[in-house]
Amino acid sequence: MRTSTNPIESALGILRQYKTLADKAMEQITEDEFFRPPEPESNSIAIIVKHVSGNLLSRWTDFLTADGEKEWRNRDGEFEIDKVERNQLMQMWERSWQCLFSSLESLTRDDLGTIITIRSEPHSVLEAVNRTLAHISYHVGQIVFLAKMFKSGQWQTLTIPRKKSREFNEKMSRA
Repeated sequence: MRTSTNPIESALGILRQYKTLADKAMEQITEDEFFRPPEPESNSIAIIVKHVSGNLLSRWTDFLTADGEKEWRNRDGEFEIDKVERNQLMQMWERSWQCLFSSLESLTRDDLGTIITIRSEPHSVLEAVNRTLAHISYHVGQIVFLAKMFKSGQWQTLTIPRKKSREFNEKMSRA
């Protein structure tokens, strides 16, 4: 990741990293694991994907001109899986992230103080970006945790492997 003092570029870089983590975690799991909740009152990865997709599309469609909670969004329905296939959910996932990235890429520093609304509550653009960063990191953490739990000994690490921090740090200091 390159260093940036521009808050929009910084957020884009971090969000792209989080999407990559989630994508790589989901690549490791089976169809059954994708739809399996860890217990009856918890969400499956499929549900989390559906919820994040709905949230991002709602928040980032017409971002500067319309409330972030769109009338067409069915948040409660995001927590139900009705005859939806994994590939359909992944298409929603990709479309929602593209909506987020396109919206962020269209912003300038001058937009950061602009006031937008989410559920009729005022937020600066910067606050809305930070809100999305927090929300995404929360749910990507859930996706990675569940995928790792399902894969157990077959898990392919997404970051620095256990007991490899020293090697990683040495490699980074030489780069």
